[in-house]
Amino acid sequence: MTQLSKRLVRLLNMVPYLKARPGITKEQAAAELGVSLSQLQTDLEQLVMCGLPGYGPGELIDVTFYDDRLDVFESAGVDRPLRLTSREATAMLMALRTLVDMPGIVDPRAARSAIAKVEEAAGAAAPAPPASAVADESAADVVRDGVRRHRALAIDYYAASRDSVSRRVVDPIRVVLIGTHSYLEAWCREAEGVRLFRFDRIDEARLLDEPAAPPEPARQADTDTSLFDADPSLPVATVRLAPTAAWMFEYYPMQAVGQLSDGWMEAQLTYASEEWLTRLLLGMGDEVQVVAPESLVAGVRDTALGALAMYEQVRP
Repeated sequence: MTQLSKRLVRLLNMVPYLKARPGITKEQAAAELGVSLSQLQTDLEQLVMCGLPGYGPGELIDVTFYDDRLDVFESAGVDRPLRLTSREATAMLMALRTLVDMPGIVDPRAARSAIAKVEEAAGAAAPAPPASAVADESAADVVRDGVRRHRALAIDYYAASRDSVSRRVVDPIRVVLIGTHSYLEAWCREAEGVRLFRFDRIDEARLLDEPAAPPEPARQADTDTSLFDADPSLPVATVRLAPTAAWMFEYYPMQAVGQLSDGWMEAQLTYASEEWLTRLLLGMGDEVQVVAPESLVAGVRDTALGALAMYEQVRP
């Protein structure tokens, strides 16, 4: 990827470079660009296949490179600074702001810097955020800083399966992207093992004044995604989900069992606390139906009837 990036930069720079030096020889161009003659020839052959949408003869970059002389007759605008249209700038800003709001996907400080530059270039800069808002670091910022500086962290972490928040001291190893979520892979001192902490479930993070010291085997090992597999010692509930509740597969330890004829999905859900799962299922309304075990079915039904009875008592 690094070689491709370097070549892209070289190709983009070649057009204004050659346009400013009409008639330059291949040998001189290769020497000044720091490439071999064969690489220069390959670059030129690719360059003349690039251009503006439509890609007709009048829209492609036109460079003559015969008889050892190079001349640019059509630059396709590559020799001019890029100007975004209002619609293009708006789309880019929306995408950048979406990335800022997705914990762990990108460094938000870099994304905010890009946003400011695009707004300034577009002449429509938004009001600057308060200084306090800029100064406040999110938990994700602190975690990234800990990984980058190899420092231990104290984190408050929400475990969805247990509906609880715990404070842990961890030694960061790396940040990994699994599916659509970013995770901190770290050695958890309490558990004495490697754990994956999802960024959007880290409520608070504090950088400690001590180096991160995960055991060397843990540092060298590949990320173990089997940690996402359900714990066989935990109970499993069978539920049915409406199509509008399919998002739950991304947030809870669930495994699809089969598609039903009405578009609903049957799934198995691992849980540690029946009380927690009852609250979750009741909060989903009619989008989720519990099928088994019978104790959970009865618990959800009795809790719902109890809530309804209380509502009837206070209703005018």
